[in-house]
Amino acid sequence: MKKILIANRGEIALRIMRSAREMGIKTVAVYSEADREALHVRYADEAICIGPAASSQSYLLGEKIIEACKITGAEAIHPGYGFLSENASFARLVKASGLILIGPTPEAMEIMGNKLSAKAAALKYQIPMVPGTEEAITDVSEAKLRAVEVGFPILIKAAAGGGGKGMRVVEQVSDFEEQMQLAVSEATSAFGDGSVFIERYVSSPRHIEIQVLGDTHGNIVHLFERDCSVQRRHQKVIEEAPSSVLTGAIREKMGKCAVDVARSVNYVGAGTVEFILDENLDFFFLEMNTRLQVEHPVTEMITGLDLVKEQIKIARGEKLSYRQEDLHINGHAMELRVYAEDPENNFLPDIGVLETYKTPKGNGVRVDDGFEQGMEIPIYYDPMIAKLITYGKTREEAMDRMIRAIDEYHITGIKTTLAFGKFVMQHEAFRSGNFNTHFVSKHFNPERLKEEDPDEALMAALAGAMFYKKATALVNAQLQTEQVSNWKRNRTNYN
Repeated sequence: MKKILIANRGEIALRIMRSAREMGIKTVAVYSEADREALHVRYADEAICIGPAASSQSYLLGEKIIEACKITGAEAIHPGYGFLSENASFARLVKASGLILIGPTPEAMEIMGNKLSAKAAALKYQIPMVPGTEEAITDVSEAKLRAVEVGFPILIKAAAGGGGKGMRVVEQVSDFEEQMQLAVSEATSAFGDGSVFIERYVSSPRHIEIQVLGDTHGNIVHLFERDCSVQRRHQKVIEEAPSSVLTGAIREKMGKCAVDVARSVNYVGAGTVEFILDENLDFFFLEMNTRLQVEHPVTEMITGLDLVKEQIKIARGEKLSYRQEDLHINGHAMELRVYAEDPENNFLPDIGVLETYKTPKGNGVRVDDGFEQGMEIPIYYDPMIAKLITYGKTREEAMDRMIRAIDEYHITGIKTTLAFGKFVMQHEAFRSGNFNTHFVSKHFNPERLKEEDPDEALMAALAGAMFYKKATALVNAQLQTEQVSNWKRNRTNYN
């Protein structure tokens, strides 16, 4: 494998290219017209424009990506995450074209891409499940009876869903019919599939996921867990590894379950098995993501492995060079997704130009980004600017280092989640480990950012002081000019 095409953009494209370059592999970038000057385009050995700005006319067109491979002679495709990374049809197209997809098989993607078929596969290995239905439900009356059996509150979920779409919490039976119709409608609109199922609603869950790797020789290992419980709109903002609440015994059980889930579909490559953990520390299978995760760097920090290099080695047919007993957790890592979003306005996306963009440096700090000062945040794609990762020997050190790194990260021109990240790192609930997926709704008040941001107050004070100093100097200069002129005029008169 001498040349790889990266079917993605931004920070993940750059991150993949850097690992490939260290392995002596050439890289090909694809880009839309909006990304013509993007960093990943400049970094790659070759770059090809594949269409207009809209992803539906560029990054989501598998045929264009296959054509770019043929033009450049790329032998393999790394899809990153998002776009076509979990698209089974694209995976089949890659295979039919005689190319290598750096990822799992189309069959594994298909099974795990649907929550119901994923549950069915996992049940073969007696993986713990949240009580509920094991099949899609379309009849409202039948669904209501099943919901009563499960017990309220219940959760209606889209079978093909993700990101909180097609998901409804129902507190009482009288609300069930309306909420089910809304869930079906949203699922149909978002995924083209209105299938829904029912689960008991876990009221105070932690979101715990296990990183797995599988090679083409039947070897599968897990690389421990990540806690992704701090979320907004059911989407992650802060992740850490390892979790602050898992015991060694629970970690071992969850790791074995994750490996078994991967084994149920003969999984190849990097994948993530997601669980929810209730207040009693009982865990239940949620889903499997058949790709590299946004938060993979925290796993890299605590294991010392480069997951992209591992993906490439697996795609080349190499065996894993270690066994489960060879893997150990070393230290603690935190990740903050730095989004172009306004936390003071319900995390709504923000667009504009990065007027100032200076990243933090120093021991234990890593920034995966795809922007530089002066660049514009495009409206066409996900608003993530960067991933800020910190590492420490202990959880406390990793948190304190994150606070320091956030203070050193200077971005102006747009709103970001940096201040929110600092709020979380300083909050007693997060520092103590006593939090769950309701952290934002329970603890976060946008007004607190204004109260607790001394930088803003300092900047305002400095700006005021500078304005006063300039205004005073200007007045003094005018007075001095007037005085000199009078002296000159008077002197002339006296002579």
